Amino acid sequence: MNMIVAYDIADEKRLTRVAKVMMDYGVRVQKSIFEVDVSQKVFRELKSRLEEIILFEEDGVKYFPLCEKCAGTVEIIGQGQFTDPDKEYYIY
Repeated sequence: MNMIVAYDIADEKRLTRVAKVMMDYGVRVQKSIFEVDVSQKVFRELKSRLEEIILFEEDGVKYFPLCEKCAGTVEIIGQGQFTDPDKEYYIY
C-alpha cells in the first residue's frame, strides 16, 4: 500500500514521538507528511503504534492511499524530491 500520511499533533513531545515512529515506515516529504509503502500487516502495526501515542481529542492523523497510477503522476513544484517507491526501507 502506497500512501501519504499527514498529521497534526498538538503537543511537541507527542509530535516528536509520532515523527520518530513515521521514520520507521517511510520518507518524510514535508514536516508532518510522510510517504509510505507498506503491506496491510505493517500498516496495521503503524496505525497501532500511532494510536498509542496520540490523544484522539487533540491530535489528528490522516492516511491517503495512492493507487500505482496516481503515485506515478506526482508533481513537485519548488522544494521537494521524488521518492522512489521501489527503494528498500529498513525498520530498526
